[in-house]
Amino acid sequence: MSGDLSPAALPAHVLGRADVQAALKRHDFGQVFKLARQWGGISFLKIADACDIKPERVGKLARGDGAITTYEKMAYIADALGIPGHMIGMAPRAWERASAPAFASRPELISPLAAVAPRISDVPETDDLGAVDLEGDEVQRRRFLAASLGIATGAALTPGAPAGRRIGHRQVQHLQRRTTRLRSLDDVLGGADTRHIYRAELGTTMNLLRHASYTETTGRQLLSLVAEQAQQAGWAAFDAGRQTEASALYEKAFQAATEAQDAALAGNSLAFLAYQQVSTGTSGVATAAASCETASADAPATVRALLFERRAWAHAKAGQAKETEQALGQAEEALTGNGSERPGPDWSSWVDTRELQIMKGRCWTELHRPLRAVPALEAALADFDDAHARDKSLYLTWLAHAYLDAGEIEQSATVIAKAMDLSTGVGSVRPRQRADEFLLRLQPHRAIAPVAEVLDRAAM
Repeated sequence: MSGDLSPAALPAHVLGRADVQAALKRHDFGQVFKLARQWGGISFLKIADACDIKPERVGKLARGDGAITTYEKMAYIADALGIPGHMIGMAPRAWERASAPAFASRPELISPLAAVAPRISDVPETDDLGAVDLEGDEVQRRRFLAASLGIATGAALTPGAPAGRRIGHRQVQHLQRRTTRLRSLDDVLGGADTRHIYRAELGTTMNLLRHASYTETTGRQLLSLVAEQAQQAGWAAFDAGRQTEASALYEKAFQAATEAQDAALAGNSLAFLAYQQVSTGTSGVATAAASCETASADAPATVRALLFERRAWAHAKAGQAKETEQALGQAEEALTGNGSERPGPDWSSWVDTRELQIMKGRCWTELHRPLRAVPALEAALADFDDAHARDKSLYLTWLAHAYLDAGEIEQSATVIAKAMDLSTGVGSVRPRQRADEFLLRLQPHRAIAPVAEVLDRAAM
């Protein structure tokens, strides 16, 4: 684009509005389009033509339906509407540099942060040998994404990171090993205990993504790590009962994985979202199906098994027995069929035949098929270590439901009592929520001694 502003450029009084600047900061271009029409008199048709977007999509975006998520499209819209780069976390656009004097006379377009802080593109970057490392578009793209992730998740970035520090594959491997070690905390602790740890780790990686110098390959590795860490932080938030935070982290994980061209992680991000939707009373079937379609067919066995079993869970919660059984079969085939020997990523390494048995039991419990559910859960939990208190207590709640469906009331009361004992002191809201739901089902059977005992214990 030349130094002249686009014919559809937003007027200065529109760009100077606080609501417009807030929408730009959070990359809500639908709201920007709406405000541009309201205060600038720019029609949706004109916006559509300038931004190369279908008019009907512009209207949908303005109504809050959908979002612009790719770096390329955001950059295109910024050029089409004359939006200075700093207002959306980008470096100055080419047309800004060509028309710098004009913008110098428009102080309302300069944010307070931009006035006191040097732009990333103005900071020279050097590797460990002191050689100048010129920043390319790919690096700028990843820094922009890191900035948008930080805004959306609220993660605190590590202060004082040296600008321009050169990192490579070795440093990313170190971060990956640290992430793997920290993930093991989830085996024995709940999200209330791990949430801040995982968010801090995510913030450190985003800080590197924003400030360090690296090749395009290393940049993709960092983005994949961001996706992985955002999923873990999202899971901890979900486990701690912070649903809004969890969904935001899952969505940003999907954005980072997509940018990194990591199909397995992108699919897993959608699987997490589907699991959360199901757990909060929304159908997750469409999202779960999309997760399986997003991950490539040649993904490692444990990844495919994980996505298919989460899809089975979504179908079970929707009451779809046939689809549930089909997805469970696909998960089992992934684990035991050809190619199952291919190693998967650490984040899916916990998926094995016992985990699949547990998911089978959970699904059949939700579908009120206790004759299938009880044997699967009993077999899987027989040697399940009590040290994994949160998970075991959760799985026991499904077993208790299955026993109650089968008419084994005393046994169901015994099982739920064990689940409640295990969940005491665990930093997770889910075991207690599940136990409370089950105790409501037990109320009509209070005349039975074991039931009265467990209900009295719960009341205390």
